[in-house]
Amino acid sequence: MLHELRDAVRTVGADVVFLQEVQGTHERHTARLANWPAVPHYEFLADSIWPQFAYGRNAVYPHGHHGNAVLSKFPILRHENLDVSISGPERRGLLHCVLQLPGRSANVHAVCVHLGLQESHRSRQLALLCELVEREVPADAPLVVAGDFNDWRRSAHRVLEHRAGLREVFLHSGGTSARTFPARFPMLQLDRIYVRNAAVHAPMVLPRRPWSHLSDHAPLAAEISL
Repeated sequence: MLHELRDAVRTVGADVVFLQEVQGTHERHTARLANWPAVPHYEFLADSIWPQFAYGRNAVYPHGHHGNAVLSKFPILRHENLDVSISGPERRGLLHCVLQLPGRSANVHAVCVHLGLQESHRSRQLALLCELVEREVPADAPLVVAGDFNDWRRSAHRVLEHRAGLREVFLHSGGTSARTFPARFPMLQLDRIYVRNAAVHAPMVLPRRPWSHLSDHAPLAAEISL
């Protein structure tokens, strides 16, 4: 399945890819499965298409770990993973990357997000996200924040717009966020793309096939111009 996922991601042709729950290492799978990649999954998915990648380890267990990843065709000048886990077994993070685009003096900031299942946790994590933006992202810099917000109550929009100046691309263009979960019959609006100081064209939920058997979330895509 991982090989098929790599092929599917390639066909999108994206310049930057935001991934959640990407396997870093898993010793048992490496020993047991013949076709298990010898490199971390984010590196396997990046292959020769995205020469730059960053990984933020969130969950660590006896035989491995997983987290968020950003794949990029542009140089990643620096990256940092912010642990926003609140309590209990859920491990969550915000992977902040600074990208250098050719011919542009201003760097682009990208934050890959995976928030918690509990609303009280998400509320605190959204506050931490806003603090990250205020602390690390210049007010005039292009910013893209994307990932799995688990925000089925749709409370993140107001917080991120009022505190960080972010607008959700599907909500802005079509009046409602995209339904992404479960991938086979999407009902909940869990995944988002937010931008600041950028224009968005043609945001879309990618077709059900082949994605519905590759992930439990439907993937999103958008053309962003600066």
